[in-house]
Amino acid sequence: VATMGFDDGLARRIYAGSDLFLMPSRYEPCGLTQMIAMRYGAVPVAHRVGGLVDTIENGRTGFLFSPLTPASLLEALGRAREAFANGSIMTLREACMEQDFSWGRSADAYATLLGSVRPV
Repeated sequence: VATMGFDDGLARRIYAGSDLFLMPSRYEPCGLTQMIAMRYGAVPVAHRVGGLVDTIENGRTGFLFSPLTPASLLEALGRAREAFANGSIMTLREACMEQDFSWGRSADAYATLLGSVRPV
């Protein structure tokens, strides 16, 4: 059965049922999909670019690769395969699901930064 159109519930069930989330973007200024995937425990395998670098910690909350070549992608997938083989994938999944990308966390960090600024 094919679904034509967007179904948020279905999309989230797909994330939740996935082990890995492959994101070989050439350009990614922010990237929400890897954050959603992480929330559902799908470990991202992503090109080291833009906002993906800001949200994925290589080897802890996903696998980053660079340059954007088939060989580099395969190497990252090999690291993911090894994580499955040695059982560390569960630690990565848990770390992904514990990430806090909320506005509250961002606001707290901003308030801390402003509190450390001294008037000239």
